Parts: sequence; C-alpha cells; structure tokens
Amino acid sequence: MPTRLLPNGRSEQRDVPTDHNGTAANSAVRKHHPVPRRDHDVMNERFTVLPRSRGATPRSEDACRVGVMRRIAAARLRYRGLQALTDDVMLIVSELLTNALLHSGTSDIRLNLTAKQGFLRIAVSDGVPSRIAPGPAGQEAESGRGLILVAALAQHHGGTFGTSNQGATAWCTLALPQQEAS
Repeated sequence: MPTRLLPNGRSEQRDVPTDHNGTAANSAVRKHHPVPRRDHDVMNERFTVLPRSRGATPRSEDACRVGVMRRIAAARLRYRGLQALTDDVMLIVSELLTNALLHSGTSDIRLNLTAKQGFLRIAVSDGVPSRIAPGPAGQEAESGRGLILVAALAQHHGGTFGTSNQGATAWCTLALPQQEAS
C-alpha cells in the first residue's frame, strides 16, 4: 500500500488502484472501452475566453484552447470506440470552435459531442445569436472556407450541418460507422 507525505510531515497510507502486475495504476490514459449499445455523451466541455471586439485578434492562450479541445475530442472518440471518425471530427471541432472564437465576441464557448440514433452530433455554442452560414470565399482569401468544409464533411458522412438558437449554436451530424452505430 503506497504512502504519501502530508504537509504536516506525517505520512499517510492509501489504497491505490493497481494493474494486473500490482503496479500503481495512476494514469491519465484510460483503457479503450467499446461503444455502448445506447446513446451517450462523448464529450461536454465549456471554456472561457477573454471577450473581444470584432476584428481583434484572439489572445494566444484563447486560440490554444481550440487545439486542446481538439485533442480532448480525439481522446474521447478513441475511448468510446469511435476512432474511425477522429480525423474528420478534429477538423470539424477546429473549424466550429475557431468560428465561435473569431466571430462571436463571446466569453463562453461550449463543445458537445453526442452519439445518438446512429449519428455523432458535434455542436459548438457561443451564446451569441448571429447569422452562421457557409458562403463563398474568394480564390485568394485566407479564410472563409471553414463552414463549407464542415458542411462537406457532414454530407460525406451521411449527416447534415445546421444552426440553432438563432445562430448561437453551430452543429453537424456524422453517421456512425456501421459497427459503431448498432
């Protein structure tokens, strides 16, 4: 039984989960679990950013949160046995979160991934009603293609793209691969 030293100088013994070799199993990495045969939340995260005015560049620490959420989403997909969708979901998460960060001026962004009725639903809510729609980007434009990409990936996977809450939420659905949809 491992012991730890307390701030007052005393030691304390505590039960720690162990693996099959008796080694302490304190790891942030979880073992893969197959997808349950019922609907479930894959991920439900919220993060706060510094509110900013339109056109202002996001702080680097706020922009980095997009990458963090993308990596967490990939880990959650693997944990739920949905790794076949990882690459496309990571791209969709990046595009939807970046869109909320750049265009909403919000301080609160939510990311939700839910497997339900044979589809994975990816939703990003920023709480700010606005017009969100894929639109044409100029040939030389450096941005403006993210929502077009999201809509195309959703269609490629037999799903849809849309908005709700007067544009405060952008979402898409992807059909789960057959082995995972049942």
